[in-house]
Amino acid sequence: MSKTISIDGRQVEFVDGQTIMEAAAAAGVYIPHLCHHPDFTPHGSCKLCTVKVNGRNCSACTFPAQEGQEVLNETDELREDRRMITQMLFVEGNHFCPSCEKSGNCQLQAVAYYLQMLDDHFPLFFASRELDASHPEVMIDHDRCIFCTLCVRASHLDGKEVFAISGRGINKHLIVNSPSGKLQDSALEAGDRAVDICPTGAILRKGIGYRVPIGKRIFDLKKIDAVSLAEQGGAHGE
Repeated sequence: MSKTISIDGRQVEFVDGQTIMEAAAAAGVYIPHLCHHPDFTPHGSCKLCTVKVNGRNCSACTFPAQEGQEVLNETDELREDRRMITQMLFVEGNHFCPSCEKSGNCQLQAVAYYLQMLDDHFPLFFASRELDASHPEVMIDHDRCIFCTLCVRASHLDGKEVFAISGRGINKHLIVNSPSGKLQDSALEAGDRAVDICPTGAILRKGIGYRVPIGKRIFDLKKIDAVSLAEQGGAHGE
């Protein structure tokens, strides 16, 4: 007999070891997220996937599915909380979509559209962090980093440990494992998984800017819920 949880009143089957996020995705239920990727160990850092489980707030990407859970995913309260988290991510960095090469391929931008975020709400920080273009094929715009740690986890699977997060709060920043702290002196190669995993425009390949024109990019053609569910459909964990 299969086990089930309830998500917004719908019975969703799961198997032991699945998280709420995994069970939901397998059933075609989208839970907004940014730091989660089906190929990597869940991290629970962005909190965008927060759901209410039997009256308690939990991160869907890390919380295990268990028989008898009553999960709320689509409520006015959760939508407002997710909008607020997304707004804070926008104002903490410099996410000026019209001038960003990642526009149309950016998950942060796509989530903002999905959540119907109409403004930043909070005062902009106008962060001014260093741009590292020292590597011949890859660059980092630190102003666009949302500290999702996807590049950190991807680099771990690459066997290189190129990236890490240092500091706390407003002083948190992405660092590069090299004597100089620069990409050019690291073990990063253009073929590494870590190069293409960034959900924003923080890590970009050089020399391919606007090769795919605006209007024909991933999220120009499909909403993020459809893209995300397709991505997770055939996924496996780390």
